[in-house]
Amino acid sequence: MKKKYFGTDGIRAKVGAAPMTSDWLFSLGRAVGVVMQNQHKPIVIGQDTRESSAVLADAFAAGLAAQGYHVILAGVLPTPAIAFLCRHNDFGLGAVISASHNPYYDNGIKFFCSDGFKLSDDAENAIEAAIDTISALPLAAKSGQIEYDHGLAETYAQHCQTFFAPQALAGLHLVLDCAHGATYRIAPTLLSNLGATVHSLHITPDGRNINAACGATDLRALQQAVKNEEAHLGIAFDGDGDRVMMVDGEGAVVDGDELLWILAAHQLAEHNELPGVVGTLMSNLGLVEALAEKQVPFYRANVGDRYVLEALQERNWFLGGESSGHILHLQYGSTGDGIVSALLVLQAMVKARKPLSELKNGMYKYPQVMINVRHAGGKPDLSSAAIKAAVAAVEQQLAGQGRVLLRASGTEPLIRVMVEGKDAADTKMHAETLAAQIQVILAGA
Repeated sequence: MKKKYFGTDGIRAKVGAAPMTSDWLFSLGRAVGVVMQNQHKPIVIGQDTRESSAVLADAFAAGLAAQGYHVILAGVLPTPAIAFLCRHNDFGLGAVISASHNPYYDNGIKFFCSDGFKLSDDAENAIEAAIDTISALPLAAKSGQIEYDHGLAETYAQHCQTFFAPQALAGLHLVLDCAHGATYRIAPTLLSNLGATVHSLHITPDGRNINAACGATDLRALQQAVKNEEAHLGIAFDGDGDRVMMVDGEGAVVDGDELLWILAAHQLAEHNELPGVVGTLMSNLGLVEALAEKQVPFYRANVGDRYVLEALQERNWFLGGESSGHILHLQYGSTGDGIVSALLVLQAMVKARKPLSELKNGMYKYPQVMINVRHAGGKPDLSSAAIKAAVAAVEQQLAGQGRVLLRASGTEPLIRVMVEGKDAADTKMHAETLAAQIQVILAGA
């Protein structure tokens, strides 16, 4: 069933337009309270650094309190910190006001159950049904209380520090890009406490500069800083801290697929066992081939960390992720955690005594070209005979040394045409040819 408000990762919209207004967040708080029907455990709310986040957090908290709940506002915290706190601090529910990697003028809300996992489809459907009728329901006989506890950030930071002995990262020179987002306080302090020399970028949020030409979605500043500082590597988070991307000491990007490979190889080296790895439709073919050489099964889920998690749970596996930097390691947490993922990669480096550039070399990353083809709207038929023939022609030329993927955007009238192949120039040519053919086919449909 198509949902009215919830997407693949909570609710997200432009601030000031429904559903991202204070009035609507108040109603959402009431609806969540009615659906939960359990006022015995407090609810914790975190937020990122957007100028709208504090106001929206207050409105959501007020709605919950109106239904009798005890609400704790934790202030600016990475999204995975709220998931951790739900699991370890006995909260009945966690929520994060954030639009992740989006620009400042968007915002959203994500939820975590008491076990640290995101809400089920049934729960989201129940909340959507309740919010449309909430105004007709009475308020609780007694309002709940709202309190602030900014000390919860330290609880999460202490958890992260347990990955290493004191000063375990001494001698390591890092550049850190916090995207003016939710990791801007925790990450530099944490890595410094572990002994690393840390040069921090983008740690002065002003409410509007979150993700602006920085962080995990724009690595140019980090690449330059790693070279200028002659650092061992660079680490970049997105606005809410659930993604991580890296730059090696030579200034080359190390994406989520390569980080996943490093963690898989480390797992095999340490324990000689890895039941399987989950990626997505966008995962690089080089990752699949590298894992196959180690006889590790690989499964492609739909794009989105929610679907990666579902696939992991169905197979009883623990390691998965996306090329965008969402890494899930269920032995260490219940959701994508940029800081924890970065620490696990650093741990692999320290134990192997090898630089990041060498650790990633076990995987050959195929050149990948993505082109967006705009269409008139509606739902284009990607299974038409003409499109199938165009795709087949490219696949024949790739001769098993690459792949083609077509995806319709869920938010824009775009077809994403992706071609992967061993030769960069050929891959680019195939992608441009196929995109042009699809544009002609759709125009004539």
